Amino acid sequence: MKKNFVFLFILSILFNSLVFSQDMNPDAGKLYNEGNALLKAGNYNGAIQKYDEALKISRDFRILYQKGLALRKGDKLAEAKSALEESLQLSPNNEAALNALGGVYFSMKDYLKSIETFEKVLNVSKNNSFKDKVKKNMSLAYTQLGNEAMKGGSGAKAVEYLNKAVELDKYDSAFLLLAQLNVELGNYDAAIKAAEDALKYRNKISKGGPNYYIGLAYKNKGDITKAKEYLNLAKTDPTYKSTAEYQLGLLK
Repeated sequence: MKKNFVFLFILSILFNSLVFSQDMNPDAGKLYNEGNALLKAGNYNGAIQKYDEALKISRDFRILYQKGLALRKGDKLAEAKSALEESLQLSPNNEAALNALGGVYFSMKDYLKSIETFEKVLNVSKNNSFKDKVKKNMSLAYTQLGNEAMKGGSGAKAVEYLNKAVELDKYDSAFLLLAQLNVELGNYDAAIKAAEDALKYRNKISKGGPNYYIGLAYKNKGDITKAKEYLNLAKTDPTYKSTAEYQLGLLK
């Protein structure tokens, strides 16, 4: 089974430099604006240099936030974490910085810390659209935790994490993992329901996976007719063709 998890790094919404730099020290504000322009152009190292120059003049939370974004974009995760944490020391309820920090933790594969940080965003934000996007990111983090728990042989913990993932967002890959896991655990009705939801909310995954696990669940329930129906659907997907054909061969 393919597991393509792509983190939706939403929050990196640049502050409007013309507005937010007005109450800064003028020299720091000028460097801040120049850094923002470089960041927008994709020149992350140049942006970081400008922010560092600005920070020598003023330890402003906005400059630290933007520096954190530039470091994150430049894949300097430990430094990005430090910059964002310092920004939050100066402005603890800054939802953009909290959200960005949650994204950094995710990229560092510290999924529990990522979720904890995203929870703080939900507690402080008044923007429902923004909160919905944060919930999607939390769902991705829980899905990763579920996947890790599955690989580690902790089925019960994996189910817990994956159920939290789909509560937060109807994430097709989480439903598919739940289907696979429930087949392995012998929870065949739950597997069928999860696979049906994977099909219902399908976005990135193919139809082959859900059909394959529905077929397996019906096979184990002793419903050979339905098992063949879904396994035949699954074998039209190149990813599941050989395994579906193997299972069909066992049913002859």
